[in-house]
Order: sequence, then C-alpha cells, then structure tokens
Amino acid sequence: MIRTLIVEDDPAVARMHQRALERLPGFVVVGTVDTGAAALDRLLDGGIDLVLLDIHLPDFSGVEVLHRLRRLSDEAVDVIVVSSANDGITVSQAASARIADYLVKPFSRAVFEQKLGSYRDAGRSPRERIDPAPLGQEDVNALVEAGRIPDRRLPKGLSASTARLVESAVPVEQAASASEVASTCGLSRITARRYLDHLVRTGNLQSEHRYGQRGRPEILYRRR
Repeated sequence: MIRTLIVEDDPAVARMHQRALERLPGFVVVGTVDTGAAALDRLLDGGIDLVLLDIHLPDFSGVEVLHRLRRLSDEAVDVIVVSSANDGITVSQAASARIADYLVKPFSRAVFEQKLGSYRDAGRSPRERIDPAPLGQEDVNALVEAGRIPDRRLPKGLSASTARLVESAVPVEQAASASEVASTCGLSRITARRYLDHLVRTGNLQSEHRYGQRGRPEILYRRR
C-alpha cells in the first residue's frame, strides 16, 4: 500500500482527495494536514511514501515544504503537487525539488484517478527511488503542457534566476520591504521592487502596507 499524506488547507478539497484515494486500490491515507509546518513535522516522523501537496498554504508555501523536506530528510518520499498555482516560476521551483507529477486545479475526478493510477502502475516503490534525479527543462515543459499551464514569460529586463533569488530573500514567516530584500540580494531598491511586484502579480508573493506616523505607507512583501 502506498502510504499517502494529504497537505491541503481547504477541508472540503482535502476530503475530496481522501475519498478519491479510498476508491483507488493500492493507496492508504495516513493523514491530512493543513499547514506547511504540520506537513514537515509529519513527514520528518517518517512512514510516508507519497504526498499530495498544495502550494498555497497559510504559513509558508508548498515549494518551501518541498525544499525543506529534501534538505532535512533522506527518506525517499514522492510528491505530487495538487494546486491552482500555475505560473512557470512555481512549476520550475517545484520540479527542481524532485516531484513525481504536477496536477493543476480544477480537474475532474477522472483526471485525478488517471494521474494517481499512472503513478501507482509505474511499478516502483518510492523506497526503490533513493535518489531520484531532478527534472530537467524538457520535463518541466512537459508538465506545463500536460497541465495546460500558461507560459507567463518574465517582463523584458527581468531574469528567472534573479526572480528566484528575490523570492528566496523574502522571509518565510514575516514580511520584508523592498529595501530589505535589495540589501539581502545585493540589488538596487528599484530593481528589487520590479521583481517583487512581478512576483506579486504571478501569485508567488503578496503585498501589504505598513503605515507610519507620517509620509507614504511602506509596501511590504510576504510569502503566500
């Protein structure tokens, strides 16, 4: 049996995933959690073969869960991302942390069962894949095409590597200003602000305002 953990902050969606898995031979749901921190705690306890992972979690993103999992655990845990996050940066970041598949919401029950059935029928236990290779660009492109994910190219003058650097400079559990991110990345404030605003538009970050005693409010950025 493929021991599966569901990481999803919407209770209705989590129940839907659980019911679908209960109908599929070969899977057993060992738990459901609704935050990134709870997911990591459960995963580091061991005994999980597969994770169905949402990206938009209330404390930190599923991408952060993925990268922390790969850094902190030697266990061969497979991950299928199940999320409405459909921008190219998020898909690439998830793929770089070695995922088995990427399923874009919304989808039909038939698509869900086909994806999970294909994973099950691959015939290899996750424990036999001790060091799965990272997905290459062709693999990412295939995932994008299969999920009908739009090709959201970066605006002219922005680079994907710098976008990843800027996003990683935003703390996981607190907001940061453009000046703070610029200092961390070694960029000018104006350049950092361009990347931060782009990441807000793509849904990777969210912005908020901090009001001082006088002057214009300061814009802060935080992880979704």
